[in-house]
Amino acid sequence: MEQALDAARPAVLAHRSADAAAEEERRFALAAGRRARLTEARATARAEHEVPAQAQAAWEDLIAADGIGPVVAMSLSDAFANPRERAAIDRVAAFLTILAPEARATDGAIAGLTIVFTGTLERMTRAEAKARAEALGAKVAGSVSAKTDILVAGPGAGSKAKKAADLGVKVIDEDQWIAMATQ
Repeated sequence: MEQALDAARPAVLAHRSADAAAEEERRFALAAGRRARLTEARATARAEHEVPAQAQAAWEDLIAADGIGPVVAMSLSDAFANPRERAAIDRVAAFLTILAPEARATDGAIAGLTIVFTGTLERMTRAEAKARAEALGAKVAGSVSAKTDILVAGPGAGSKAKKAADLGVKVIDEDQWIAMATQ
């Protein structure tokens, strides 16, 4: 991860500059009473940075990682770019034993499916449900799309349930999910 963060640093700085330019454009446009030209502002800011292809590729890989988006990636990059923080991280890491992740199931009823959880889960936490689905080989997504196979809808399910119905996605309740997960 450290190498990816180091490699991505030029792209991180370009992304941050683009974000700042977009925010500045929003303020100027609001003051001038016009629509903001965010795409143009971001492109101009990015053009001011020389981002090697390797850095751009490392950035894209980093933000594509599950649970990591641009904000977390920039925060991690900043921490590793700061010599004092990096030294502190290295000291802590020296005490850790990194274990290989458990192999995901590939032959179960939900292996390979994309599942979304919405509403309130009453018999398990969302983190427990996600961990169980991933252990069974499913991919857990945060939003419903045409690629979603199952929506597990608890009480209070709102727009995700409506979108799932519109897309023809199978919708089940928590009890049905638990039955599937324990087969």
